[in-house]
Amino acid sequence: MKPPKGKKKGEKTPCDSSSTASKLLPLLERWNLKPENPFFLIFRLYHQQFLDRSIQKGLIVPDHLALAGDGTPVRTAAQQRKKRICDCKKNGCPSCSCKRHYSQPDCNWGWDSHRDCYFFGYHLYMYVASDSHSDLPVFPLLERASRHDMFSFLHSFFTMKAYLPQFRIEKLLLDSAHDAYAVYEYCRREKITPFIDLNPGHTGHFTYKDDFTIDDDGVPICKMGLRMHKDGYEAAKHRAKYRCPKANRKRGCFCEHPCSPAKYGRTVHIFTDDNPRLFNIPPRDSKAWEKEYDRRTSVERSNKREKEDYKLEDGRHRSTKMWYCRLYGIMMLQHLDAWEMPSVEAFHESLLGFTA
Repeated sequence: MKPPKGKKKGEKTPCDSSSTASKLLPLLERWNLKPENPFFLIFRLYHQQFLDRSIQKGLIVPDHLALAGDGTPVRTAAQQRKKRICDCKKNGCPSCSCKRHYSQPDCNWGWDSHRDCYFFGYHLYMYVASDSHSDLPVFPLLERASRHDMFSFLHSFFTMKAYLPQFRIEKLLLDSAHDAYAVYEYCRREKITPFIDLNPGHTGHFTYKDDFTIDDDGVPICKMGLRMHKDGYEAAKHRAKYRCPKANRKRGCFCEHPCSPAKYGRTVHIFTDDNPRLFNIPPRDSKAWEKEYDRRTSVERSNKREKEDYKLEDGRHRSTKMWYCRLYGIMMLQHLDAWEMPSVEAFHESLLGFTA
């Protein structure tokens, strides 16, 4: 079945990324992935002859690595490639629901928010060294087209750690689709600095945000001037819950001038200081955060080179093995281009010599 598309134009497939990360990330942490995928041989060739060579040239620093990750759709065919294994068509039933044989069982339908259409193929999740001047790719993984960025990120990230255990990640640059508390808490445990944009859909619904103030000790005060009563703490979201002082669970809100039409009464959530999502280092409103987060576009430029310049989607392969061969061949060319690219000093010297 096709996945649901975004409600608005340009919106991605809806997904509760917070609950997804909180359930799947602890499982992947306990599950020791082994580098036994079918593309292991070509990855070893790429690792030994290209990735290590770029490290030797100083283009990638594995001990202090800044990674930018993002997913992009890869269209492999116009429709599903399948073949009947039953005799229903011969017996006069052209449209049966019997099982089919699929030549690409790991491909399915996905929603392309950029092209605003459905596509059949893969969801390529790519990791790029954002601190390299040539936007060098580090590790790719072909996921199902219907997978959300959060699913692809979690699976590909721990797969990359299994294939490249010697890499020490210090910075992680992701877009708003990866905005989940579980990701921030994992980065805190692993001493990784996250640079993740806030998802506007995860900030809450502040319909009455202008009718209360915050006291000196952090307790909200309603428009009647009354201090609100604390009503629990949500550890998963790092926030404390307060409710109207003139309300209880039996009678509801019995205030003469209620500030909310809800029977439960007015509720306010206050984020605590240990919230890794809102209070991160460096702060989101600082120039240091903006300068570092601007490098996240390196993965978008790398995906553009693979799809537009090197014609990744022009392949007519019918197996994942051949798609991985094509993908790794393109990544090898990207590293070759970076080796032949002159340095900034050499470019300035050649430019000055040319103009002189």
